[in-house]
Amino acid sequence: MPAHVPNAGLNRRDLLKRAGGLAALAAFTAACGGNTGRPSTGGGSGGAKVNLSQWYHQYGEAGTQQAAAKYAKAYTDANVAVQWTPGDYASKLASGLLSSKGPDVFESQLNIGMVKSNQVVPLDDIIADVKSDFAEGDLATNTIDGKVYGIRMIVDPQVIYYRKSMLDKAGIKPPETIDDLIAAAKELTTNKVKGIFVGNDGGNALGGPALWSSGGTYLTDDHKPGFANDRAATAIGKLHQMYADKSVLLGAPTDWWDPGAINQGLVAMQWIGMWAVPGMQKALGDDLGVFAFPALDAQSKPAVYSGGWTQFVSAKSANVEAAKKFVKWLWIDQAEFQEDWSLNYGFHIPPRKSLAAKAAKLQSGVAAETVKLTTDYGHTDNPSWTPKMGTAFADLLTNVIKKGADPSAEITKAEKTVNAELSRLFG
Repeated sequence: MPAHVPNAGLNRRDLLKRAGGLAALAAFTAACGGNTGRPSTGGGSGGAKVNLSQWYHQYGEAGTQQAAAKYAKAYTDANVAVQWTPGDYASKLASGLLSSKGPDVFESQLNIGMVKSNQVVPLDDIIADVKSDFAEGDLATNTIDGKVYGIRMIVDPQVIYYRKSMLDKAGIKPPETIDDLIAAAKELTTNKVKGIFVGNDGGNALGGPALWSSGGTYLTDDHKPGFANDRAATAIGKLHQMYADKSVLLGAPTDWWDPGAINQGLVAMQWIGMWAVPGMQKALGDDLGVFAFPALDAQSKPAVYSGGWTQFVSAKSANVEAAKKFVKWLWIDQAEFQEDWSLNYGFHIPPRKSLAAKAAKLQSGVAAETVKLTTDYGHTDNPSWTPKMGTAFADLLTNVIKKGADPSAEITKAEKTVNAELSRLFG
């Protein structure tokens, strides 16, 4: 399930979570269609079961749609109709949340606008008993003003996977700094192979990791831009250097969230999510290693983008309490289904720490290494980072990476947009 890209450049999986929420979701996931997905009858009276509609975007992994239907069918306290929606999911969802004809339960990423527009309801009551079993970042990305609005379904870390044999042949160790990464990508580039694949746009997916690797952040805890500084400018500028060196693969048949480039030997390294590990292992066997996006320097740390999908209850639902009960049953009580969803259709980390700790498929190899990197260096989306902020930051990245614009000047422009949004939201 590609899940998304960091808020920065709005890519697919991130939407593959939003790389910022609903906005990033729009960046690459799918549509709901005109049917609400509900059974035609209302239910709820005279002992009849309540009818609930559950919306998903279309996942890429085989078997996911059947699994979602299986979970819904297993629930006995309501009739749950699953709507599996290919296409522009973000736009259809945005429309659906404005009316009572939308979903009762849906997956997305939290954005502060969803709360201010009264589109979702708090879920503190259903998560209270197990709140400590969720990672701090997975709670923070779904919390506004101290209230938890969503239950994380899967965690999708994004890191750099590499061909061990290619790096070994060149005498290159896994990079520890961005400069190391740039040098490695350049040295590994030949007339047949590029050093790294970071997306056909040249690397916007790396904007967030580069920022974090400099010690920066999108927004500070007191709602100020956290990227308007010289270290962030330096880190983002280095993405242009790698692009200018022509070490980056462009024009790949599929984009960064698909492992085709590294599996086919087009690159030595690829930025991609853990969801692709089974496919990469099938193609490459033990010739697969992993490292986090490297630190800018010794003053900071490596970075992992910890994306994912979250389940919400629509405030427009006619059966809010029944919808909350279903969400609790599926994403809090049903450990078997949660592990199935995370590990049998690509690899993802179960959000519940207790489940992740005992998941057999995550205990060895690059999967275990990715889990550790996520624990040590993971960053989740800030729900106060709005689509407009994300667009301004994506423009910054495009201008710097592909056009060679001055990073500090581009940061100043993006900062103005972000400050205007923050003023609108927080005064």
